[in-house]
Amino acid sequence: MKASQQTLDWLLESDPSLKWQVERDLVGAPTEVWQATKARTGSEGYGALVLSVQDPDGQWAGGAYFPTRAEPRALVREGDESGQPFIATTWSLKDLREWGVDAKLLGDTAERLRAICKWEYKDLPYWDGEVDVCINAFTIATGAWLGLDMSKNAEWFLEHQLADGGWNCEWVEGSTRSSFHSTLNALVGLLNYEKIVGKDAAITAARKRAEEYLLERKLMFGLQNQELLADWVTEFTYPFRWRYSTLRALDYFREACLFDETKPDARLIDAVATVKAAETSNQRWLNQHHQKGSIWVETDVAVGQESKWLTFYALRVLDWWEAERSE
Repeated sequence: MKASQQTLDWLLESDPSLKWQVERDLVGAPTEVWQATKARTGSEGYGALVLSVQDPDGQWAGGAYFPTRAEPRALVREGDESGQPFIATTWSLKDLREWGVDAKLLGDTAERLRAICKWEYKDLPYWDGEVDVCINAFTIATGAWLGLDMSKNAEWFLEHQLADGGWNCEWVEGSTRSSFHSTLNALVGLLNYEKIVGKDAAITAARKRAEEYLLERKLMFGLQNQELLADWVTEFTYPFRWRYSTLRALDYFREACLFDETKPDARLIDAVATVKAAETSNQRWLNQHHQKGSIWVETDVAVGQESKWLTFYALRVLDWWEAERSE
């Protein structure tokens, strides 16, 4: 789906973290143009703000996944006090990485975290990961981005892939049935790892098994009854955080197909339809969910308002789908 000039102009009036991606993937700007915008992500806007609140020891808000102190510089919207805090180290690094901030701007952060940062779960060393699939997915991608050897973390995913092909954060409690959320987070983390370190046959094979888990369910249905798994499957929100949605899953499959040099599977068509159905009359997508919790910076709009981030992801997915299916 080609974006109208009006929509492109609207999207280009954004923080550098979004603008460079719009320039590269929707506008088709010359490489030097979008790269120049991307280079600004660490010195302007969201990226600069998050970098500015890093603790001297390399952490954010004094903790690995959860803050260890009250943080007056964080934003807590009314009614969000009971939500998941998104200001600790893992979330801050995830945001910086996904916004395109140059890892070199983090300096020796990786080593400082190795020396001081421990997971809340059993005080485990930060870069070794812990038992939660989603947390480990964020960690493997961030560690690779910062230049660390995360091969042992990659092996962890191979060892903990379930018989049905996916993953579940509740495996430690005995679950043997995969989760849409956990499986997608694992896929995204492993793909980002491979994109940084190079293709790995074992990791690729694990990804293909997990992709099949989602494809068998057409990204949205129960396997047995072929009914919508839950309302959150088609509920779009940004930042994605850990949440599953058909839009986020399609974004993964786009990235994976480009990396693996494969065509999109026909079984994605129902998920694509949910993205098309959410489009407004003026080629925008609305934020449909509010994620409670403290944040460093407000990156998107309130529920019911037009989201630049979701519009970008939706247009990029639909553009890819239509281009690939028309060949």
